[in-house]
Order: sequence, then structure tokens, then C-alpha cells
Amino acid sequence: MSEITKVVLDAMGGDNAPVEMVKGAVDAVSKEKNVKVFLVGKEEIVKSELDKYTYDKDRIEIVNATEVIETAEPPVNAIRRKKDSSIVVGMKMVKAKEADAFVSAGSSGAVLVGGQTLVGRIKGVERPPLAPLIPTEKGVALLVDCGANVDARPSHLVQFAKMGSIYMERVVGIKNPKVAIVNIGAEEEKGNALVKETFPMLKETQGINFTGSIEAREIPHGQADVIVCEAFTGNVILKLTEGLASTLVHKIKQGMMSSLRSKIGALLVKPALKATLKEFDASEYGGAPLLGLNGLVVKTHGSATAKEVCNSIIQCITFKEQDVNGKIRECIQTDTKSAE
Repeated sequence: MSEITKVVLDAMGGDNAPVEMVKGAVDAVSKEKNVKVFLVGKEEIVKSELDKYTYDKDRIEIVNATEVIETAEPPVNAIRRKKDSSIVVGMKMVKAKEADAFVSAGSSGAVLVGGQTLVGRIKGVERPPLAPLIPTEKGVALLVDCGANVDARPSHLVQFAKMGSIYMERVVGIKNPKVAIVNIGAEEEKGNALVKETFPMLKETQGINFTGSIEAREIPHGQADVIVCEAFTGNVILKLTEGLASTLVHKIKQGMMSSLRSKIGALLVKPALKATLKEFDASEYGGAPLLGLNGLVVKTHGSATAKEVCNSIIQCITFKEQDVNGKIRECIQTDTKSAE
């Protein structure tokens, strides 16, 4: 039997906490036998919700945390002042090696700050990026960075490419993943100062399969497996992708219900359409890992439901079993020694 993966779940984070968080935890331990979940939050509230379910008592444990960091709070101050918040308590468990991973749908800023200051960066990692999987025509692609480093430098983007390649190969199972940098054209001479400076560095980087620039319209077609950019661009791409997907689903459903003929047609195509739409459902792929830390931190959507929470917990198992952090550490330290 595989070693148990211990995941801390922020039971108080997100728009649907604690209801969807608790349900997601119960679903995860029922699907996977080699995971244990620590639900961190206000004990009475979490216990009241958890008592609604039948589950393996040995694999879900409540850890009391009396404070909650709200989304609108300044993240640095919140991490410093709310020592007994679910985010701080949970991340300290990862730092102390009491757990392998931390998952939260709470304040993005607090998760990013806590990840770097509490869990800590792997030695040599300049900036940990947020890296969500986004659906494409050919499967999924890793968008790195989507929200952690707005003012990134070329050396940061090079590390993003390396860490993203490791994640896609070890967790998603894509051998020699194609890496591309987001640009406004395919030509090497195009782009802003950051892209122009980073492009030749990526070309010379050993150990990655760099294929050049990628325009935003090519991302959904799956032209690359690792999409490299700074966080401002990445966040715009992510939010547009999510918004467009939900709009298309809404319009398709609306069109199918517009007449008797379309309703009959809808019944005929429903199985195939349902399978296709599932592939483009971002919640199927879990949350966005913050790569390059001494432990795994995963940020899910603030509006995450039990399905996304469950999938985020399950992705932590693969992350640990494939020793992604170990591979990143080995890669970064090799680069550091080469530079010396």
C-alpha cells in the first residue's frame, strides 16, 4: 500500500466554506484510500458540518483554529496578526512536516504570502509561481504564472519554465512537455522588453523543450504544454478562459431549450456534449499549486465546490508520490552549482 498523503484543508476559506470544504474532504477520503485530511477551522462549526456524513474517522481530523483571514484584509498584516487563523495554522503544519500539503479556497494574497513566509521557498527558487491547469483541445496545459508575480524578471520566467516542465511530466504524465512563452506574435523579435529578454534565455536553457512564442489564440488549441508568462498576463488569460467557457456553456444550454426541435436534438446529443463539456470544466483539474516551496500549497477558486476541493486534495497525492519538490530542488540546485 502507498504511503499516506496528509493534506491540510482550510475549512473556513472560500465563498462556500465550510459546507463544500467538508463535503470535498469526505468525498476525497472515500475515493482515495491513501490520504488523510486535516480540516482546519473553528472546531464547533466544522464538527457540526462533518457530523452530517459517514466517513472513516481515522482519515479526517479536525484541527481547531479560532480566526479567519477575510479576502479583503491586507495579506501581510493578516498573516502576522492572525496567528490562529486557519491559513496560518495549516501552513505551519506543513512547515513542521506534520502534513504534506495545504489546500485553500481562501484569500489568494494570504495564501501567497503565507506560502513564502511560513512554508518557505526551496533554496535557489527566486519566485514561486501559481500554476493552474487549463483545458485545451489536446488535453490540458499548465499556465505559469497566473497570479503570484506581476513584476517578474527574465530569470524568474526561466525557472517557471523548468518547474512547469517537471510538474507536467511528473504529475500530468506528459513526456518532454512543450514550453512556450506568451507573445503577441510568433516572431522572435516581437514582444515587450520582458519577453524579448527572456526568449533567448529560454532557447539556451538545457532540460526544457522550448518551442518559441505562443499567441493567446493558440493556447486553447493545445500548441504548448507549459505556457510561460508573468502573473498579470497569466491572470488575464486564466480569467478570460474561465469566463468564455462559462458563457459558451450558458449559450449552448439556452439554444438547446429555445424550441421543441432543439430540445429533441438536445436529448440526442446530450451524452456526447456532457462528456465534452466535462473536459472543459476547470474544477476537474483541482487547484493551482504554488511551485517551488518546501511543501505543497494549492490555491483553489474562491467559489470552489466540493468537486474542485476533492480533486485538489487528490492532486496532492500524485504531487507527493512523484516527488515533484525533490525534482525541483534537484533541478534548481544543479543550476546554482553550474552558475558557481
